[in-house]
Amino acid sequence: MTGQVRTVDGRVAGRRGQATRQKLLDCLSEMLSSSPYRDVKVIDVARKAGTSPATFYQYFPDVEGAVLEIADQMATEGAGLTDVLAERSWVGKAGWQAAQELVDGFLDFWRKNEAILRVVDLGAAEGDKRFYKLRMKILNSVTNSLTDTVKELQSKGKVDKDVSAAAMAGSLVAMLAAVASHQKGFQTWGVKQAELKPNLALLVHLGITGKKPTK
Repeated sequence: MTGQVRTVDGRVAGRRGQATRQKLLDCLSEMLSSSPYRDVKVIDVARKAGTSPATFYQYFPDVEGAVLEIADQMATEGAGLTDVLAERSWVGKAGWQAAQELVDGFLDFWRKNEAILRVVDLGAAEGDKRFYKLRMKILNSVTNSLTDTVKELQSKGKVDKDVSAAAMAGSLVAMLAAVASHQKGFQTWGVKQAELKPNLALLVHLGITGKKPTK
């Protein structure tokens, strides 16, 4: 963890305190994987972490406060999805490779963080601005990178000038997020993971370049 970690009353937490705080977060994350968010109680988190509710309240005002901390860490990690797009060419076979890697990154990230992302989506849907901002923190970085990619291709005459770069990028990212959060649902339609990835990458490639990929 970087920077100073403070307790609720503003004191700087020592090494043991930071370890206890992180253990509480880890236990809460694990519980969110098997229990509805609003069913998780402070006493249950504290018990799982081998400590007391009083200790929990030293570091977090309530369960929601701890959930927001986990979500913020996850959102910071999610912003790293842009690393896949850094200085990538979308011309020829390189474009197909970039589309596939972006899809892989999205699906893997959502699968890894499924429980906390479900809570973030719920909070955002209910109008909680804190969760909405965290959700947009993840999506904005990728949307901005794809917007720049489309604009660059337009400047080189490889994409029609009539295409709105921001609208195209935003639509593709919204699609990726929706599909990533619905991965298990595809199985009920008889779609295997091995089939989902290349078809999703095809849509991304078509959206960015306007062309079928060169494989």
